[in-house]
Amino acid sequence: MAYAVHSLFYTLQGEGARSGRPAVFIRFAGCNLWSGREADRASAICRFCDTEFVGTSGPGGGRFRDAAGLAAAAAARWPGGGAPYVVCTGGEPALQLDGALVAALREAGLEVAVETNGTLALPAGLDWVCVSPKAGTELVVTGGDELKLIYPQPGAEPERFAALAFDHRFLQPLDDPDYEAHRAAAVAYCLAHPQWSLSLQLHKALGIP
Repeated sequence: MAYAVHSLFYTLQGEGARSGRPAVFIRFAGCNLWSGREADRASAICRFCDTEFVGTSGPGGGRFRDAAGLAAAAAARWPGGGAPYVVCTGGEPALQLDGALVAALREAGLEVAVETNGTLALPAGLDWVCVSPKAGTELVVTGGDELKLIYPQPGAEPERFAALAFDHRFLQPLDDPDYEAHRAAAVAYCLAHPQWSLSLQLHKALGIP
């Protein structure tokens, strides 16, 4: 299988339970909830996405002919030492991420994480699964390591996900013109419901990818 990758880069994990951890990111092109084009945002299922994932012209991006080639490119970005770690994200990585790629990444010595909207099935063999639910969708992935909910989302209130089997639960304030109000509301919710923790976008504060 060939893979369309918007960008491939080394940085610090910016969100959630592994915030601050060095990681290689494979950002796949394409998403099943929005085309990524501003002209389509108003009619998209997910209207608040702040990530560029259209095409393959981002830093390190391109079309990779097979799993081995993409895994080698990802492993080459790790500087050595530590615990090699790759995050498969998007867009929606589950549109392309398959068992062959997971196996190739692990064979290259990388711990493999995915950040997904949870609406599509995931391949076996992943080391870390982070699901970020979106209002108006039906979750296929209902358990994993981390649930990271953008807050607030009418129709995706935290209570809706109380019974799901995740080890960590995060509220992440919606980044829009009302961000300060959303952050205050997320803090208040976490304090009142301590099964939830607060996730802030460290990479934005640091000005890194």
